[in-house]
Amino acid sequence: MKKIIACLLTGVMALGLVACSSSAPAAGAGDGAAASGGDTIRIGIFEPSTGDSASGGKKEILGMQYANAETPTVEAGGKKYNIELVIADNGSSADKAPSAASELVGKDVSLVLGSYGSGVSMAGGPKFEEAGLAAIGITCTNPNVTAGNDYYFRICFLDNFQADVLANFAMEKFSAKKAYCLGENGNEYDQGLVAFFTQVFEAAGGEVISDSFPTNNSDFTSYLNKAKSEGADVIFTPVSIAYAKQIMEQAASLDIDIPFLGSDTLDDNMVLEATKDTNLKLYVSTFYQEGGSETFDKGIKDYINNDSAAMTANGGNDTISAVTAMGYDAYYVALEAIKAAGSGDKAAIKGAIPSVKWDGVSGSIAFDEVGDAIRDTAYIKTADTSTGTWAFEKVQKGSGN
Repeated sequence: MKKIIACLLTGVMALGLVACSSSAPAAGAGDGAAASGGDTIRIGIFEPSTGDSASGGKKEILGMQYANAETPTVEAGGKKYNIELVIADNGSSADKAPSAASELVGKDVSLVLGSYGSGVSMAGGPKFEEAGLAAIGITCTNPNVTAGNDYYFRICFLDNFQADVLANFAMEKFSAKKAYCLGENGNEYDQGLVAFFTQVFEAAGGEVISDSFPTNNSDFTSYLNKAKSEGADVIFTPVSIAYAKQIMEQAASLDIDIPFLGSDTLDDNMVLEATKDTNLKLYVSTFYQEGGSETFDKGIKDYINNDSAAMTANGGNDTISAVTAMGYDAYYVALEAIKAAGSGDKAAIKGAIPSVKWDGVSGSIAFDEVGDAIRDTAYIKTADTSTGTWAFEKVQKGSGN
């Protein structure tokens, strides 16, 4: 199965952005400092805090930091361990991700969580495999993250499922017959999702028009006008937060009234802000929606509002991002793996992960034989442009469910 999935995406280039590798900025209590005294188990945090994916990376880290502040210790094998988060910035770049991965390996972490961004996860994965170090992806949805790497697991749904969900939603909600797809050239996340979406949409009798824009592009006018002139019923653009923000802003200025469909990367308050007080129609697939867990929602909002660094990391407000909920769940999955292993031994933890099960705020989490999460649903939410908030649309299953 891994070989089949890998072959499906052959020819799609890996993500390449700008980066550096260093410690990420802290966000208040639980920022990686273990309690003094006692034994310590280090968990590596492999995330972007700089580059195009920094907004998502910081929010994902925030969920882990909050969980660490809430539960800073774990009992395993009859001993109590402090948990220390060791953060390495992969800079949103496939070029620099290997050095960030090596940084974590060199700091003697017992397992790794992350990354936001499939391209950097794939680029760093071989370093973890070489070191015999297990990594648990949080929101890296591209099938190739785990394909061919027995040391990479993940707790999120995959892009083929996500694209299936969005294609079916487009046909059910808008009776869409023609879709315009737009992604960054050479970006494996974008292009993989476009390929999967196209496959599902065309198999159902729809027509797909696709374009790719060059890296660092800032003018999307011609692409948006093309979607309009071609009579597209929906626009599917599974791009990074930075690009999505520009696309939404320019679509508003052009008065584009075609519904936009976005993948999990568009579930971000920066993108949401770009739609406020406009006539845009934006729908995104995601992992969590506020209201899913009253206890978690209250706790993370209190955490954000009582710490200025956390507030900054969250984009300046207390809107809960789905990736924050996923980061929170990933931390507790890691603790369950440590408990099952009975220690911080990395080989024992890697061996324990496949059998871990956890009922998280984002849903029940378990792993299949590939190391991927067993997930059969996604949240669809829409931008309420009058209030600048997300509104729940529906829970959407794939066509096979």
